[in-house]
Amino acid sequence: MRDWKPSATHAALRLRARLNAAIRDFFAARGVLEVETPVMSQAGNTEPNIASFALEFSGRTDGGPRTRWLRTSPEHPLKRLLCAGIGDCYELGRVFRDGEAGRRHNPEFTMLEWYRLGMDHGQLASETAELVRMALALVGRDASVEPVTYRELYLRELGLDPMLASDDELRAALGEIAIDPEGLTRDDWLDLLMTHRIQPSLSPDTITVMRDYPASQCALARIRASEDGEPPVAERFELYLGPLELANGYHELDDADEQRARFERDHRVRQARDLSLPAIDERLLDALAHGLPHCAGVALGVDRLLMAMLGTGAIADVLAFDFTRA
Repeated sequence: MRDWKPSATHAALRLRARLNAAIRDFFAARGVLEVETPVMSQAGNTEPNIASFALEFSGRTDGGPRTRWLRTSPEHPLKRLLCAGIGDCYELGRVFRDGEAGRRHNPEFTMLEWYRLGMDHGQLASETAELVRMALALVGRDASVEPVTYRELYLRELGLDPMLASDDELRAALGEIAIDPEGLTRDDWLDLLMTHRIQPSLSPDTITVMRDYPASQCALARIRASEDGEPPVAERFELYLGPLELANGYHELDDADEQRARFERDHRVRQARDLSLPAIDERLLDALAHGLPHCAGVALGVDRLLMAMLGTGAIADVLAFDFTRA
């Protein structure tokens, strides 16, 4: 007989409701507006390491494309609102990623994304840590906050400079961990070192805020030229609670031409990997050309935060019905 019961306990579902209310109180106290944006879009996420769901619309499109993409985050429409002058804003809602199902992943999950005018990535990282500590307080916990640069963390944990080490040195630093090298880039090796060597060693009672990534991992962040001949860095941060990655944020790029170049570079990588080509978001580019206010933005996985609050490694424990029971 099929199991019709929830995958999460009643207590976990009540905690989710408390967390949602606390998040809204957190932003209301700071004057940040809650908004809702489309789940289906004409454009998709071009990031090569993220797979989007696509669907075909059968009704009238008035000349628009029938193929629509389920959002992997609300980033693009939120930035369009910022360009239109909405001010500080956030969205708490469902997002979708194809091919991501397992103990820690569900194809649909809850993301909290917000943007703060006048902030850079360092200031927003501090606010993100405040929100995580607020959430932990709901279950009687706290955690210390450790700010660290990407370079400092790799040097401390691996004795390796991620900006200057050769690809062979990066591969060697994985030690006994066997990885098929076919098609892997330098950034892939750096990511593998993070997930396989560094994250497992992070203290469960520490919020690690890692900032200033290699410029090659800029995604939608600004790039800052370093002084004294040092390599440039992407003004980006990630936040970890123990080994669990919770949030990814940027000092937001506001150059429409550079953003188009990055989208087109993503397309070239996707073509080389024989992946689908989600349509480039021309409306976002038009909005950026109009003008994005100076701001920083961050996306936080609410389900992962709940997992950390409950001390579970299974995302099913915080979902009413996980992928297998949906």
